[in-house]
Order: sequence, then C-alpha cells, then structure tokens
Amino acid sequence: MTRPFPPDTDAHGTAVGETRPVPFATRPVLQGTLGMVAAGHYLAAAIGLSILEKGGNAVDAGVAAGFAVALLKPQSVGIGGEVPILIHIANQHRSVAINGQGWAPRAATIDWFRQHDISLIPSDGFLPATVPAQFASWCTALQQFGTRTLADVLGPAVDLAEGGFPVYAALRNAVHKVRERYAQEWPTSAAIYLTNGQAPVEGTLIRNPDWARTLKGAIDASLRAGSSGREAGIDAAIDYFYSGPVAEQAVKFSSNNAFADDSGRAHAGLFTVEDFADFGAHGTSVEDPARVAYRGVEVLKCGPWSQGPVFLQQLKLLEGFDLQRLGHNTADYLHIYLEAAKLAFADRERYYGDPEFVGVPLGLLLSEDYAAERREMIDAQHASHELRPGSLAVAAAAERSAQRWPVVTGDTTHVDAVDRWGNLFSATPSGGWIGSSPVVEGLGFPLGTRGQMFYLDERHANALVPRKRPRTTLTPSMALRNGEPWLAFGTPGGDQQDQWSLQFFLNVVDFGMELQEALDAPTVQSTHFPGSFYPHQAHPGGMRAESRIAADVLDELRARGHDVGIDGPWSHGQVTAVAREENGVLSGAASPRGRVAYVMGR
Repeated sequence: MTRPFPPDTDAHGTAVGETRPVPFATRPVLQGTLGMVAAGHYLAAAIGLSILEKGGNAVDAGVAAGFAVALLKPQSVGIGGEVPILIHIANQHRSVAINGQGWAPRAATIDWFRQHDISLIPSDGFLPATVPAQFASWCTALQQFGTRTLADVLGPAVDLAEGGFPVYAALRNAVHKVRERYAQEWPTSAAIYLTNGQAPVEGTLIRNPDWARTLKGAIDASLRAGSSGREAGIDAAIDYFYSGPVAEQAVKFSSNNAFADDSGRAHAGLFTVEDFADFGAHGTSVEDPARVAYRGVEVLKCGPWSQGPVFLQQLKLLEGFDLQRLGHNTADYLHIYLEAAKLAFADRERYYGDPEFVGVPLGLLLSEDYAAERREMIDAQHASHELRPGSLAVAAAAERSAQRWPVVTGDTTHVDAVDRWGNLFSATPSGGWIGSSPVVEGLGFPLGTRGQMFYLDERHANALVPRKRPRTTLTPSMALRNGEPWLAFGTPGGDQQDQWSLQFFLNVVDFGMELQEALDAPTVQSTHFPGSFYPHQAHPGGMRAESRIAADVLDELRARGHDVGIDGPWSHGQVTAVAREENGVLSGAASPRGRVAYVMGR
C-alpha cells in the first residue's frame, strides 16, 4: 500500500513475523500472474480471460468483455451507447483516455426545443439521443493499443447473440418493468425480450439474431480490408457502422417513429446520416488523462467532458485531512467526506462541459492553492445546505421547469483488465438501455439517451450545442504507483460513481484494506447537488447511507445537519477492481452488491 508504516511492518501495520486477523470479505481476492478481468457479467469476464489465455493483452481482453456486456446486460448498456476508457501501456510508460461520448445531432439546438415548448430534454425516446460512440471507442482502443483483430474480440459476443444466453434475475426484472410498453408500443423490443407478452423466466435463452447480423457485418467489413493490415480492417468496420447500413437504418427508424409528450405532441429523432458519418471520421479521440497525486499515488481520470475530475478535486480537498486519525466510517470522517463532495460537485455543475465548446479551468480546479482555499469552507461540525461552486467565473443556474416527461432510468456497468506485462484497462460502458428507447428494427439494439444531460440554457457549461458532447457521469479510474501500473477500478451508478469508487480507493490507500474488503465496506453518498439526469433534481443537505453504517454515526450526522436517508445494506454500486503488485502478482475483486459483478483471472 502507499501510506507510510513503521519499520518492519507491512501495509496493514502488522509486525514482521506476527499474524493479523483475516479481514471480513464476501469473497476472496483472486490472484494470479497471467491476467485478471472484472466485468458486470460472468460470461463477459470469461470471454475477456479467454483472450488473455490466447496471448492477447489487457486492451484486447477489455474490449472483448466490453462488446459482450453490450449484449449480455442490455438493461445497463448497449452498443448504441457510449464508453469512456482509460488505458496504461506498460512498455510505453504511457497512459491515455479515449473520449467515448457521442455528440448531439446538428439539428439539436436550444431554439428547436424552445420552439416546441420543451425546457428539459426528456429521458426517453429519440430526442435525447446522441451519436452512438461505443462501437468507435472499442474499435479505437483495439486498433491503437490492442494486438488482436476485430473478429477475435467481437466474435465471442456474436456467437452468444446467435446461440443465446440465459436470462438472469436482474434482466428479467428490468424487462418486467417495461413489458407493457413493449407489448403496446415497442414491438421490436418485445420480439427479443418478451415471451408470450411477459418477461421471460430465469434460465430462458435470449437470442438476438439482428444484433448478431449487425456486428457480423462489421467483422466481415474488417476481414475484407484485413489484407491491408489489422488497423485497416478496424477502420473498415468503423466505416461500415457509421457510414453504411447501420447508420442508415438508425436514422430511418428514429425519423419514422415518434414519442408523444404529455400534451400529445409527437417528436421523432433529429439525426441525419451525416451526423453518424462525421462522428465515425472525427468523433473518437485519444487524449491525455486528467491526473493528480494523492499520498504518493498518481490517480488518472477522463477529462471534464466526463465527471471524472470531480474524483480528483475530492482527493485534493481530502489530502489536507488525516483520515486515519478521523477513523474509518466514523461521523467525523463521513462528515468531512460529504462536505468535500459537495464542494467538488458544485464545481462540476458550474464548470464541467465539453472542452471543445467550453473553457474548463481544470488546472485551477486541481491546483493546491484552490484546494486549500476551498478546504477552509468545510465546517467540521455543520453540514452545508448551499451549492457553493468556486468563484472562478460567472455562470448562471440552469432553468427549471415542471416535469412533463416520464423519468426513465437505466444503469451502467464496468470492465477492468490487467495482464502479465502490466497493461491496465478501465472502461465504464453505458447508454443504449432497452428501457428508454426501442430496439432499432433490423439492428438489434436501441439508441442512447445521454442527451438528457444537456441544459437548455446558453449560460450553462453543459448547454446543448450541435456536435457538442453532453457531460457524462461515466468515469473509469486508474492509479499508478511510483510511475508503475497499479490499480484499475470503477462502478456503475450515475452521479454516485465518483463517490462509491472514491470510498473504495480511500479504503485501500488511507485505511490499508485489501481489495475485496475495501469494496465490501459500507458507503454513503451525497445527493446535495443537481443530478445529471432528467429532471436534474437536487436535495440540499441530503445524503444516503447503507444501513450497515452504525446507527450512532448516522445520528451524529443528523445532529450536524445532514438530511440522512437509509438504503439497503448492500445497495450502493458494484465496484470492480484489478491490481498489479511490483512483484508481478495480479489481483482482482468485484462487489457482491445488487446485480452482481464478476472477476476472473489466472
């Protein structure tokens, strides 16, 4: 671990030659030397591990698992969604971020929404759709940092789509919630996910032949161009998806189908084939990650087109406190943690947006002086009920309106991989949920709804502009130790991703926990700031706690002014993590919470 310990003790403070109690954990930390893959479905993790066993690297394995979860967890992610990715390439001593968020159609303007009396972009249908970035992002990662062909990494998922995979409880429950809409409005979704008008029972095989045909078309395009090299083959697959039949059918379907609002007016999609073609040619970029040092560990996140830097801002605030002295999950610790989160997320709300359109003062937001100034605003005994962004610029609050559209929620998933050479991979794929948009006829997947995160206020950093990316909540994480690859981790959870994953990270770095123990520990989350999803609600002073947090701690937090809500004992997130130690030992862990995540390694 990274914090200092007395001589002749290990990372947990245990003297050499002594034993220490085995920590509580729901499952053992897996260890090996070949590779580790963690993913939101066991078949995806197995596919990733099989790529490693065949000689692929962590990027090959991560992309293969990512393609698989887009099929296997359609309630959480689809190929019509998006995926930010962090990669560390060991032999280049280089870390990169892949901007995997799609942009708004050219026709999507604030004026268009005002003319149609829409003041908040809805959470379902085609109006919130951005160009699907996920396929291009997986391909970019594979092309530039992987070693295998597209057929190698996508083929196993195509086989599952053709042969079928068993329905599990979380998928059945998700389909059950929307079965009436499927039966009455979305026949293309019903054809795949309903059995005699009902959600399928667990163990039923789901096949998605249209998904298989769509992605086999990409593989075929890559094979035809493959004689010119692996990279040329992947370029051809991207062209097939964004400048060929996939784009044409997505545009046709979204243009010919409409969603009615509460006033009965119908709105079809705003896409054109040019929107897809432009993104295929120019949309996905490889960037330098945002990064800070924390207690000797270098932490990497995607840029402010994601919420990633909010994790880093929280670290800058918290490094001024002795968290060990405060004590793990004490009232003193959780209060400081929550107050720091409020300050960092207030800056996210005011300043973060697509850097191609907004000047995000990231250097200042992550600076020592700014953190020290903001840290002084934390009252150790009283919870703030104000949204307090730093005064770096003048910005206005987004307009609010009465809710008119249904609130449609999805989920997210996560993929981590590490290999024997020290390459690290961390990705948080999401969007394209089967609950918020119908399956596109002939393609086998829905379009995404990430555009709901835009604001229809020109003054807001995250205001809608054509070809602008909405600020996404998706936020993979990575950490280096002494310049060497160490840890890749992340979780689904919307605005809470950089809260649950941060507490896991602090459990490891500040409190010396093993990976599984660290992600099993109960967590809290702030709901103080405006949410990223429609209808952008905030709960000033609000927080939620897993019920395993001690009752007297929660009572003390209430006494300090926190509005405490209680969630189930194992309900916050599904953090996964993989790690590499200096001696080459690889480790992996996955949360048992909710819709279970999995880790496989050897």
